[in-house]
Amino acid sequence: MAREILILRRLDHPNVVKLEGLVTSRMSCSLYLVFQYMEHDLAGLAASPEIKFTESQVKCYMHQLLSGLEHCHNRHVLHRDIKGSNLLIDNDGVLKIADFGLASMFDPDNKHPMTSRVVTLWYRPPELLLGATDYGVSVDLWSAGCILAELLAGKPVMPGRTEVEQLHKIYKLCGSPSDAYWRKYKLPNATLFKPREPYKRSIKETFKNFPPSSLPLIETLLAIDPEERLTATAALQSEIEGC
Repeated sequence: MAREILILRRLDHPNVVKLEGLVTSRMSCSLYLVFQYMEHDLAGLAASPEIKFTESQVKCYMHQLLSGLEHCHNRHVLHRDIKGSNLLIDNDGVLKIADFGLASMFDPDNKHPMTSRVVTLWYRPPELLLGATDYGVSVDLWSAGCILAELLAGKPVMPGRTEVEQLHKIYKLCGSPSDAYWRKYKLPNATLFKPREPYKRSIKETFKNFPPSSLPLIETLLAIDPEERLTATAALQSEIEGC
């Protein structure tokens, strides 16, 4: 919690939840973090049968998510658990990134190993499933790509039950990594999870009913190679051009 408090104090943005204060309880010796009240979360809204997001709503939510991520990354904070239930929304449609319990500060010029056991399974990028300990902002951008596809599809697009099944779903949709990928990253779990037969990328075919303007952004956010994913700043620019 101390780390979470330190991270939250570094952040000040309309699309990042603001730490309003701390409350202690003498009775239970507990410490409570106080935040602004938000009426909804994105997962709850998306699961409601009577709610179907319009294309403009999806663009609005994605713009706010990417703006919040840009702020976090510019201040050297990785969220590491972007998912619908951590994206809070008020009755005015303002989205705020919340729950920084798995977040970490990073220094791009002085990297140190980090755990790969982060990000909820359905939104976890392939490099973390393969055991990477050297990663950066691209892990949050993969999760954002999963959110974008989920909002347009009306359901999670890669709901794996185990890590093996999750990787299989990623390979089926995004294609399996190239030989150059395996050589470049030398990931700890590569021998365990390297597919016997290569899979072709099928994002355009799978999401052929999506608005055409959304596909280039999904393609780049869900790139198997993390170096090919856009930064939040570049994704915002590409999203604006696609609108």
